Amino acid sequence: MLGARSVAVVGASARPGSFGERVVTELLRSPSTPAVHLVNPHYPEVLGERCVPSLADLDGPVDLVLLAVGDDRLEEQLALAAARGDRSAVVFGSAHPPAGAASLRDRLATIASDAGMALCGGGCMGFVELTRGLRALGYLERPDLPAGPVALVSHSGSAFSALLRARRQVGWTSVVSSGQELVTTTADYVQHALDDDRTRVVALVLETVRRADLLRAALDRADGQGVAVVLLAVGGTREGAGLVTAHSGALAGADATWEALTEAHGLLRVHDLDEMADLLELLATGRRARPGGSGIASVHDSGAERVLVADLAAREGVRFAGLDPETRSALGAVLDPGLEVGNPLDVWGTGRSTRELVTAALVAMAADPGVSAVALAVDLVEEYDGDDSYPLAALDAAAATDLPLAVLPNLGTAVDDRWAARLRAAGVPVLTGTRSGLRALGHLVALADGAPAEPAPPVDPERRARWLARLGAGPLSSEESFRLLRDYGLGTVEVRSASSLSEALAAADAVGWPAVLKTDGAVAHKSDLRGVHLGLADPVAVAAAYRDLAERLGPAVLVCSTAPPGVELSLGVADDPLLGPVVVLAAGGVLVELLADRVVGLPPVPPGRAARLLDRLRCRPLLDGLRGRPAADLGAVTSAVTAVGTLATELGRGLRELDVNPLVCAPGGAVAADVLVVPR
Repeated sequence: MLGARSVAVVGASARPGSFGERVVTELLRSPSTPAVHLVNPHYPEVLGERCVPSLADLDGPVDLVLLAVGDDRLEEQLALAAARGDRSAVVFGSAHPPAGAASLRDRLATIASDAGMALCGGGCMGFVELTRGLRALGYLERPDLPAGPVALVSHSGSAFSALLRARRQVGWTSVVSSGQELVTTTADYVQHALDDDRTRVVALVLETVRRADLLRAALDRADGQGVAVVLLAVGGTREGAGLVTAHSGALAGADATWEALTEAHGLLRVHDLDEMADLLELLATGRRARPGGSGIASVHDSGAERVLVADLAAREGVRFAGLDPETRSALGAVLDPGLEVGNPLDVWGTGRSTRELVTAALVAMAADPGVSAVALAVDLVEEYDGDDSYPLAALDAAAATDLPLAVLPNLGTAVDDRWAARLRAAGVPVLTGTRSGLRALGHLVALADGAPAEPAPPVDPERRARWLARLGAGPLSSEESFRLLRDYGLGTVEVRSASSLSEALAAADAVGWPAVLKTDGAVAHKSDLRGVHLGLADPVAVAAAYRDLAERLGPAVLVCSTAPPGVELSLGVADDPLLGPVVVLAAGGVLVELLADRVVGLPPVPPGRAARLLDRLRCRPLLDGLRGRPAADLGAVTSAVTAVGTLATELGRGLRELDVNPLVCAPGGAVAADVLVVPR
């Protein structure tokens, strides 16, 4: 499809401005000059090319059929192409007639799949394959699209066109408007891009995930090839909202799909098209941030704008590097008297020798081993006195370092377009906004500091088969749920089930004093029902607690040992509608939903990733011990996260939700004090 050497256009038109004319115009612009076959019974010729009444009039199959016809003609024309043995097709139409939309899409998918055809769309803008020189578009794009290292796959046709038409120094290997992905998915396009060794960056604009297993495999391959992947996710997944029993499912939230995918595969997730364009322009230069650096450095000509950038960077989590003594000395030697050496740096003084001063400051900062990337953060405005010192200094400094160096204007709409174009052509990115530019620089630093891949924890086939069989047989008892955790290596309190006072008393003796009594049932919020009695020190207290629970909530109780004092976390598994099981780690206890302090990861979760997930919690400092309290055993906590990740890996298809709340994290280890298991 993407390298087609023979292409048929069904619905070719000679009518100026028509869809069929645009498709033919773009195809004829293809540098690869494929064999072009035009089909329309109303024209003998279109744009100087012979036109035949039907696909059936062509001699032999073609590589690609462009269906420039209305939705009412899609099925018959795709079926004809499939019957002829044509290899692939683009469905520009939405396949959304007044009635039966879903069934039409299903039928189109079945026709193409049964024939082994690749299918772009429906509801798409088509594609351009710049490496091979093929333009299969339904709308006119600039004829001189630049080749370069970036591959784009976009569900959104508007975002597809906006990025192609942006005045940025970004060149492409392939750009695909994939639409509804009735057959061929994002994963297929990414694999194609990775087959081209010129692809160094993959950009994704996604509204959903189709074939998560194939997409994850493609993202793993990108990571292995050192290809950066930029993700702009449009919307969250809401299919499972409100259909949850455990805390974990409620906490995962609508953004869990994108958060988990980003975390598991080291994606660079952006939040709007400006941020994506800024980051792509940075990445397209081929310059990468210095590994092991502590942050960015910036040079300014305004004290107020320097503070503005510093404030905004702090809110966006973008770090500024500390400067070593050699750098500070070099800067002090060129600054005007009275100016303070620091990062970010204000160089505005008397205004003399501005080009040399700014160049020296940028080069000195770029040479500092703690600096990851450098920005000249000035207003790149048109200078009416003809002073071009700032852009010339950026060019001089960029030529003197291999580190990423960008111009970061404070007001994108005031940028001198003439100088911006000249800088970009010389390989100096001009970012379009303070916020988006800072975030893009932060992504560049994160890419350099990415953690190496870890081997997945081993899977135990016998354990998996045993517990899948048990989950398939129906709900687990409370004792079985705790046994499940222990089988995967999690520490738990001692538990015994009881359904009478005498059994409860015997159970308390068995688990040890003081004991805990809980109502026994698939209840996520036992505390809300006053269903938990803590610190029961003797049989009298147990008897009183049992009578209260039996009268209000029924005779079945769970008798547990008392967990040691510690920090409470919540740890569980939720069923994401697109990715399947995800691990949810959160602040725990009765405030779990109120605090909404949580992170999400895709299983398996090796120890290094488990530690990084833990570090992203806002409550993480509590584990180090505050105000004289002892620190928790961090190794035990990360081991618990890894264990639940392994559980999710092995049992995901038999498990709808699992919730450990609280996981009590103490100096002596991490102990599950309560658990809820919901089979699929």
